[in-house]
Amino acid sequence: MTYKKHLSKDKVLAAILKKDTHSLLLQKNIPIKLMGSIISQQLSTKVAAIIYERFLALFPAKKPTIQKVLDTPEDTLRAIGISYAKINYIYAVASFCLEHKITDKKLQKLSNEEIIELLTQIKGVGKWTVEMLLMFSLGREDVFAVDDLGIQQAMTKLYDLDPANKKQFKLDMLAIAEAWSPFRTYACLHLWRWKDAV
Repeated sequence: MTYKKHLSKDKVLAAILKKDTHSLLLQKNIPIKLMGSIISQQLSTKVAAIIYERFLALFPAKKPTIQKVLDTPEDTLRAIGISYAKINYIYAVASFCLEHKITDKKLQKLSNEEIIELLTQIKGVGKWTVEMLLMFSLGREDVFAVDDLGIQQAMTKLYDLDPANKKQFKLDMLAIAEAWSPFRTYACLHLWRWKDAV
């Protein structure tokens, strides 16, 4: 597979590529996926999946529309385990997407940078959240999540980086990751998998 051949040029990274091969999928209903990202913030993967499933179950055929989310009472969302702060962010996403006519088609036409710039205008949506959306919902191959704790921990170990000076640490990470382009998302996926296994 092309991405592995390219990433293997980095001998340190090549050592952890092993047999795993990752593929990326383009999902549907991206605004709802963004709400899912908000729900999962600061939660374990398992808990996040349970709450997101409850969220989807509130809607017919588990297919929420932006308007239906906006029409869902706060108490209903609170009852399935979503905090008040996150409920406000979910409403903020819904309002923004309606106002700016955000559709899957519209997002697919934009570059990664344009999507980050657009969606981080929403209260509660930071760069990391949009990067996860780019990777896991929009299937973008060249995203590097420099602020992700898992990626930071994996690269600290693998590349013997010093995280003490935050600014320099991130510059070092970005410099290493530059060589992985245009397949930086796959590198992140392998780094996460390796870190979890270790």
